[in-house]
Amino acid sequence: MMNDQASKLRNLVEKMKVEKDKGKKERNTKSKGAYIYTVTSGKGGVGKSNFTANLALALNALGKKVIVLDADLGMANLDVILGVTPTYNLEHVMQGRKTLQEVIVEGPNGLSLIPGGSGIQELANLSQYQINNLISDFVRVGEEFDIILIDTGAGLAHNVVNFILGADEAIVISTPEPTSITDAYGVVKVISKHDREANIKLVINQAENEREGERIANRLIKTAYDFLELDIELLGVIPKDNAVVKSVMSRSPFLLEFPRAKVSKSINLTAAKLVDAEVCQDSEGIRGLFNRFLGI
Repeated sequence: MMNDQASKLRNLVEKMKVEKDKGKKERNTKSKGAYIYTVTSGKGGVGKSNFTANLALALNALGKKVIVLDADLGMANLDVILGVTPTYNLEHVMQGRKTLQEVIVEGPNGLSLIPGGSGIQELANLSQYQINNLISDFVRVGEEFDIILIDTGAGLAHNVVNFILGADEAIVISTPEPTSITDAYGVVKVISKHDREANIKLVINQAENEREGERIANRLIKTAYDFLELDIELLGVIPKDNAVVKSVMSRSPFLLEFPRAKVSKSINLTAAKLVDAEVCQDSEGIRGLFNRFLGI
């Protein structure tokens, strides 16, 4: 029964791939779909969601069309950070009450958000009908964006690992605290066990200064290379800044509330580094995400 379902889903994905590629040739575009980043961490309290929200806005300001999926089951709070109040979430899509397009919320500066809710947990229990509809929905939405940022829960829950493996790249967030670094390495270790060629980027958040952040990052990067034979890239060092706390209290992203703050400048540099990498043409897109998420 399960093999039959997987076979049907593979056929559906291939069919959508052919139809999507055909449509793209007709539109004479080189785009291969949205590039997918999963933002994750080994433990909570490292500023992962705040980083995700503001990175999305920074990428948006650089001309990238970005949508964020809030896939953090335990602490879903991107709506609060972005100052929006969703009426519906992914759970309503799973139940067939809304389409994916209908639950998308517009945030600051035209940024788009998909509120996850408990719908993320239900991904593992979908019927064939729900799978068909969801993939079709995501493919349509993915065609409209350059980048999808997935804000996962902290730790190594099954759905978190699947999102990491399904994305084009993983961005692992850590603070300078020893426990946070240890947990971040744990995430990297699990990723490497499943995918020896995974693209992983590291961000040190809440650093006292750039030198401290780089020192800590280099130590983790060396450990990963020595023991896991895995190359990790330092994406950025984000400084500790009171602007972050103030922006949370005002329900407004610090990038918009305090654009000249140190933390805002660091986020802008981080976003520019991603854009300069010019990797968005090699994405497997939504089809790749679901292929790996569902193990097909």
